Amino acid sequence: MYKINENYCKLPGSYLFSTIAKKVSAFSAANPDKKLIRLGIGDVTLPLPPSVIKALHSAVDEMGAAETFKGYAPDQGYEFLRSAIAKNDYKNRGVDISIDEIFISDGAKSDSGNIGDIFDADNRIAVCDPVYPVYVDANAMSGRTGEYDKALEKWSNVTYMPCTAENGFVPELPKERADIIYLCYPNNPTGATATKEQLQAWVDFARRNGSIIIYDAAYEAYITEENIPHSIYECEGAKGCAIEIRSFSKNAGFTGTRLGFTVVPKALVCGGVSLNSLWARRQGTKFNGAPYIVQKAGEAVYSAEGQAETKAMVAYYMNNAKVIREGLAAAGFTVFGGVNAPYIWLKTPDGMTSWEFFDYLLEKVNVVGTPGSGFGPSGEGYFRLTAFGSLENSLEALKRIKSL
Repeated sequence: MYKINENYCKLPGSYLFSTIAKKVSAFSAANPDKKLIRLGIGDVTLPLPPSVIKALHSAVDEMGAAETFKGYAPDQGYEFLRSAIAKNDYKNRGVDISIDEIFISDGAKSDSGNIGDIFDADNRIAVCDPVYPVYVDANAMSGRTGEYDKALEKWSNVTYMPCTAENGFVPELPKERADIIYLCYPNNPTGATATKEQLQAWVDFARRNGSIIIYDAAYEAYITEENIPHSIYECEGAKGCAIEIRSFSKNAGFTGTRLGFTVVPKALVCGGVSLNSLWARRQGTKFNGAPYIVQKAGEAVYSAEGQAETKAMVAYYMNNAKVIREGLAAAGFTVFGGVNAPYIWLKTPDGMTSWEFFDYLLEKVNVVGTPGSGFGPSGEGYFRLTAFGSLENSLEALKRIKSL
């Protein structure tokens, strides 16, 4: 008789955003007259930039002619896109990343979940707490996290690194074993950033201890302040201890188009085995590549027009973040984030739990956010709002919340 992967049965409930979707759907069904404002899931709302649309149309036309038709993409992605990434995201920032260290994918979420395939199940992971749920859940599915303690809301084989207001939401270096360290800056969900000095300390720690860092830089386009690195490879020695994951979703609006990439430097070697080769083997076996038309759209993001358009898109969302952050602060809320990231992280009022505040906002003012406890135990007592709505909805949500 066949057997299932029992690690899935250990997962507590459903995926965070699936739970939220079910709650919201039930509320909408019971209250069809209520107009909801959704500032929960980090999904963009602005349309794709004109240069991207133009590239998509052109690529579709190519697919309609025998002489320009494209079938399977190269395993690592088309060279035209990898070259644009290497030049614009790295060389222009003084970082030398070669195109054969770049792997095109269908998004950062997929890569964040799949990267664990190349690591042994005995590795102990360390995560920021609160944390993007995919990091932990994907490792739980692989049997790497041990047993789940419902009372503590923690896994037995996971090192949780508390990110609190007291430490600026940048955790201390772990004192226990940490083989695979997940870092995300600018951070989801707290909106915090790590300075170059802070990130260098993590790189130095990883090199001393034989650890590897999985660095999620999906929100680097939102950085506005100096001394905030856009890539972990801006730190000395990082190419020998870090894998970087990036996305086109939030900087260029590709959440529905799906495109991302992962950088696995050739300097990453474990026991004489190249991690670059392992990831190439994994992708070549399990992944058939992002569509040609989407990769052509990604290339357009790096054109002069595309850069101007995506900067304007980011600026629009960051203005929303400023409006929400400053409005909530003026109303007496304790707020964080919203300066270098499109997320506002606020303390729940009146001692409410994060899920109580979720229900309160949903029922009283019909605003949807994300309860902090869904990101980990240290997220309890906090709540996340996104800046990815329209300005009109951001202003209306702020007005509703301030009316409570």
